[in-house]
Amino acid sequence: MSLLVTGSIGIDTVKTPFGFNEDSIGGSAVYFSMAASFFSPVRFLGVVGDDCPFNLAEVFEGRDVDLEGLEVRPGSKTFRWAGSYEENMNERQTDSVELNVLSEAPPSVPAAYSDSDYVFLANTAPALQIELLEQISRAGFIAADTMNHWIVTAGEDLKELLDRIDLLVLNEEEARLLTGQRNLVTAAARILEIGPRVVIIKEGEYGSMMANNDGDCFILPAYPTRVVIDPTGAGDSFAGALMGYLAQAGKVDGTSLRNAMVYGTVAASFTIGDFSIYGIKGAGMDDMEERFNTLRKVTQF
Repeated sequence: MSLLVTGSIGIDTVKTPFGFNEDSIGGSAVYFSMAASFFSPVRFLGVVGDDCPFNLAEVFEGRDVDLEGLEVRPGSKTFRWAGSYEENMNERQTDSVELNVLSEAPPSVPAAYSDSDYVFLANTAPALQIELLEQISRAGFIAADTMNHWIVTAGEDLKELLDRIDLLVLNEEEARLLTGQRNLVTAAARILEIGPRVVIIKEGEYGSMMANNDGDCFILPAYPTRVVIDPTGAGDSFAGALMGYLAQAGKVDGTSLRNAMVYGTVAASFTIGDFSIYGIKGAGMDDMEERFNTLRKVTQF
């Protein structure tokens, strides 16, 4: 099944207790595609300015990522983000952000992408996510990400978006802000009432939780890794492997969602092991399967 992602391509500067990485490639669509391509061909939709220092064809060399939807916009500047992490790596501070091209009109969906079966709308303004979604003719399964900023500033647009999608992926802080509920089980139930039929709440080092409108609930711990260098992009890699697996499976049922979440967790565990995309880029499918099997073993009882 075809998988389309639309999201950011960024120039990231990150500081963690383990070092400083300046002007490296980042962005939600990049991390997502790197992880999703383990399982499914990816249709990549995004925009950069003509100052972008990265060659995306080289970045995705050896991966099945179609870049027909990549737009290089003359006269515009590429999205930039800088952030730093505290000692426990759970607290991230945004030091600076330059939306640049992300504050402009979104890229157009190529005609060849309009029949995508699975679609992931990575974090951006809900109005832009809706605008892009309207260019897709027949998607069978649509997922989206969001963030605190849009929950606070674009609540009505976000509610409209949630009524159009099948899966919402967000973190625990965002789930509480969106619903006003401290208890995550209650928060998940409230989100399902708003519109999507599946919700996945990410809890960082504590794992993730899935709930759907069939009454199914699944709680998964994080992969027990000892090496955490840079958590940037872990959530996007989680979503990428999740959606890639679902697209490969061609169905979204309880078993597929559980397996997809395990692969998402594994992809995130590789991403946090190095700066930028190099942790997930350096992993192979055999490495993914080994950690999948390890996580299966440590969660059996």
